[in-house]
Amino acid sequence: MPGKGAPRSLSGLAPFLRPYRLQIVLAGVFLVLAALTTLLFPLALRKLIDGGLVSADPGQQAMGLREHFLALFGVAVALGLFSAARFYTVSWLGERVTADLRNAVYSHVLRQSPRFFETTQTGEVLSRITGDTMLVQTVVGSSLSMGLRNAVMGLGALAMLVWTNPYVMGQVLLILVLIVLPSMAFGRRVRRLSRASQDRVADSSAIAAEVLNAIPVVQSYTAEARESQRFNASTDSAFRTAVRRTKARSVLVAFIIIATSAALLWGLYEGTQAVLRGDISAGHLGQTVVYVIILASAAAVLGEVYGDLLRAAGATERLMELLGAESDIRSPAAPRQLPAVKDGSSIRFESVRFHYPSRPDTPALRDIDLEVRPGETVALVGSSGAGKSTVLQLLLRYYDPQQGRILIDGVPIGELALDDLRAHIGLVPQDAVIFSASALENIRYGCPGASEEAVREAARAAFADDFLSALPEGYGTFLGERGVRLSGGQRQRIAIARAILKNAPLLLLDEATSALDAQSERMVQAALDSAMENRTTLVIAHRLATVQKADRIVVLDHGGIVEQGTHASLVAQGGVYARLAALQFSA
Repeated sequence: MPGKGAPRSLSGLAPFLRPYRLQIVLAGVFLVLAALTTLLFPLALRKLIDGGLVSADPGQQAMGLREHFLALFGVAVALGLFSAARFYTVSWLGERVTADLRNAVYSHVLRQSPRFFETTQTGEVLSRITGDTMLVQTVVGSSLSMGLRNAVMGLGALAMLVWTNPYVMGQVLLILVLIVLPSMAFGRRVRRLSRASQDRVADSSAIAAEVLNAIPVVQSYTAEARESQRFNASTDSAFRTAVRRTKARSVLVAFIIIATSAALLWGLYEGTQAVLRGDISAGHLGQTVVYVIILASAAAVLGEVYGDLLRAAGATERLMELLGAESDIRSPAAPRQLPAVKDGSSIRFESVRFHYPSRPDTPALRDIDLEVRPGETVALVGSSGAGKSTVLQLLLRYYDPQQGRILIDGVPIGELALDDLRAHIGLVPQDAVIFSASALENIRYGCPGASEEAVREAARAAFADDFLSALPEGYGTFLGERGVRLSGGQRQRIAIARAILKNAPLLLLDEATSALDAQSERMVQAALDSAMENRTTLVIAHRLATVQKADRIVVLDHGGIVEQGTHASLVAQGGVYARLAALQFSA
């Protein structure tokens, strides 16, 4: 991760700039040419004054003025062309680098394990991807170029002033050095406040994302006023931090401009005295005046740019923190391949013990030994918190167990590439996820290259074809954010169709029928029975009526397996399952 110094934190952008070395060189060439062209103006002005105005012959004076003004116009044309080329090249570079950075951060976050999202709010991630990258774009595509251009002009003007007025400008240069040192020290405070300001804005974004994703609950509890007040408090905190940053930056800019202008005006005063003494010409003084103006303007712009660099440094730190986050779940360097199977995959848990990172003292699974044969349907039942969903999360390798191992078709899942492992598994979660896309694309999410007919066939198997065909635009109907246009049962059937289309050897059903009414449940259960043929299936269910036909029922309690067998055998045992069955079926 970059160092915590001032704009040095921008060094994290180097890998994103490196692929565009040619564009950077071109931008640098145009930048230098534009700056040098600007520095030609004072020289042309000196010749205009000394050669075109001082001449005694009116004819020669008119001809001289015409030539000098044409020269000035030529300089202006060159400046316009070079500036336009610099602006285009630098703007392109800023847009391209920002897009690459945003893509890299987003792709990296997508590959983080659930442990990352236990401690990082989604709204904060979005704030970094959008707000922080915009600050970086401002610097790369504008401020940095302006800073370099003004630095070249300022140094050029200073060099010319020192060359033409060495004694006076040598003293001014010493004063400028004394100005720069405290400016850099004060700039560190501005950078810290910039980072704090961006953190507060991210807090507001996190609150907004959380609440907007839970609007029905917020409104059902009439909590709109409370949530507005919470958001207002967060934005007020961001405002106060931003004001402190702005005050500090304003003081920095004012100090740089006033101190620099005072030093340069003193040098200019000395120049006027030299004209009065006859030491230099009027054209020489005019040249000096313009160079002083260029140097003063450059110092003012550099003060502004330095503030922008400090803000971008804070933004870059935050982005590099995301890019530097290492997922604890990674593919092995030399992954193994799963054997081809026809009738589903085998699963084996060997002495698996696991606790969630956020609850290290509470085991979610305790010494689990479980074997599932190819093509077998095994139901996991038990009270809430017994460890059922944890079994599925470990199979998908969202987490790794602290003890023991899990094998699919005899291969430890830690030795498989994550993409290969998860491509081998179809999942129907309890909370069906619907994307902001058409019904067709939502089902095709399970197999992006599937034909439209294959999608319709999967929908028919999930008993979703009838209601999808009845939508205004059929399968092409946009379903709204999180599927707000659909009922819970309809969303679940789309999720089931998605898993059917994926056609993976191993199927995981996490309360797949929990959101369905009795009629829909019977239809979907029939579809699931068909989908489970020739594949291994793990089913989580609280409603025991949906798992009575399972080949085997495994009962979990407090993270351990306490019973397993068929529905009839477990009822006959009179244990935990029998008590759960008595409660449900008697009700």
